[in-house]
Amino acid sequence: MKQTCQNAGRLDAVMSEVLNLPRNQVEKLIKTVGVTLNGVRVFKSGLKVHVGDTIEYDFIEAAPSAPEYPVDFEVPILYEDDDILVVNKPPFLTVHGAPSVKEATLVDWLKHKGISLSSISGEERHGIVHRIDKETSGALVVAKNNEAHVALASQLEDKSMGRYYIALIDVPLKENTIVELPIGRHLNHRLKMGVLKEGRYAKSAFAKLALSKNAKCELIAAKLFTGRTHQIRVHLSALSRHILGDSLYGFKSQNGTIPRIMLHAYCVYLIHPRSGQPVSIQAPLWDDMNAYLTDHFMKDEINEKITLDGIVSCFSSHDHWMRKNA
Repeated sequence: MKQTCQNAGRLDAVMSEVLNLPRNQVEKLIKTVGVTLNGVRVFKSGLKVHVGDTIEYDFIEAAPSAPEYPVDFEVPILYEDDDILVVNKPPFLTVHGAPSVKEATLVDWLKHKGISLSSISGEERHGIVHRIDKETSGALVVAKNNEAHVALASQLEDKSMGRYYIALIDVPLKENTIVELPIGRHLNHRLKMGVLKEGRYAKSAFAKLALSKNAKCELIAAKLFTGRTHQIRVHLSALSRHILGDSLYGFKSQNGTIPRIMLHAYCVYLIHPRSGQPVSIQAPLWDDMNAYLTDHFMKDEINEKITLDGIVSCFSSHDHWMRKNA
């Protein structure tokens, strides 16, 4: 692929803007694969480029490698073609490796299965365009080649790709609501994020779905307009609400009866990178969340609410509170 620079600046910054990819991913691409700048092969991401310079680059696919830890689990595949794969990530499965991760990850499973993966994000994150927290379950898209990865990253940037979540919270919302509060790393707890004045802009919408039989907890839907770490959890905490099982952000444990965060990415929507057609994929609930809903909610109401049309309509039918999100 070839491009002519429209702006001057660092090589990685200019390519990041054109490709709509995070700069750290572009930096890895330059250092590991290299690009051609005005006919010369270079591997330094900090080189200065000028208006009119030409940049050429080739995408290479991820080379298969053996997982460091044994892969003794399966992950349901919801959709697959030559460009993308959509899985229903189980709870307690980490998406990609890190120094603190001492177990097989989703990326390890993908490699173990011999699935073609994009390589832009580096060795530990092959194929990963977006992620879900370890305890969170649900729909996650994997890029099977670098062209698809670039297209999906661009869609994340312009919001044509996104997810609808469902969650169980400990105190019902007073009404459907929108939260616009900046999020940054917590000042005193390295594992937490928090609402900070100097944090990055973040925006979430929450909609009421169903009350529990005793009216003490609630099933809600969430739609994100930004993709900050722990965004749903932080914004709910700002409303003095907490996802069941989320002790990190304030949920009071019920004697270990809720072993994980009751948050599920129910639907992912995107524009297919090759066909240009809209695609939406639903991820069925896992057994633990289903069991809680069966025990504490009215089954008929839950069956009516947890559908793609039902969740999407929670937002599209409330123009008076969603209008400013257009």
